[in-house]
Amino acid sequence: MGVRQWIDSWPVYRQLTGSDRLARGAAAQSGPTRRLHARTSDADQVVRSICPYCAVGCGQKVYVQDGRVTQIEGDDDSPISRGRLCPKGSASKELVTSPNRVHEVLYRRPYGTEWERLPLDQAMDMIADRVIATRRETWEDEDEQGRRVRRTMGIASLGGATLDNEENYLMKKLYTALGAIQVENQARI
Repeated sequence: MGVRQWIDSWPVYRQLTGSDRLARGAAAQSGPTRRLHARTSDADQVVRSICPYCAVGCGQKVYVQDGRVTQIEGDDDSPISRGRLCPKGSASKELVTSPNRVHEVLYRRPYGTEWERLPLDQAMDMIADRVIATRRETWEDEDEQGRRVRRTMGIASLGGATLDNEENYLMKKLYTALGAIQVENQARI
């Protein structure tokens, strides 16, 4: 690099000789800084979502590139959060990208003493089989007085505070369709 190029690369010289007298723009930028760009500008698509942490339901923009989440930010169009996220919501990208994310289920068989690892798909199939079997075994068309009830007392649900209104609505619809009448939620926000 020649002396002239070295002087031109000096921020104070650019500030004094250029149009950026307060050094708030180009005068303060180095070569590496000029090459930086936002992670969101490379995204193939932006998917609107809801933060999964609490029942507030803050809006999120999920930036995806090549099928992978690259950034999650607050959604300015959300009437609930108006583009803001709490620290947990801001870090929610880790839910899908963390190398510590769990992809299997720990299961202890009845009367077992040791945990075993099961693939998530296998665990979900086991749950579905048990729900179907329980519904079949505990189904009541009529109560003891002959009134039509069409219900099962063998399935119940207790929801949590991390579920938003939409998720609770869908869960209530599912449990009602299954015939469960014991559906409750512990969230009292």
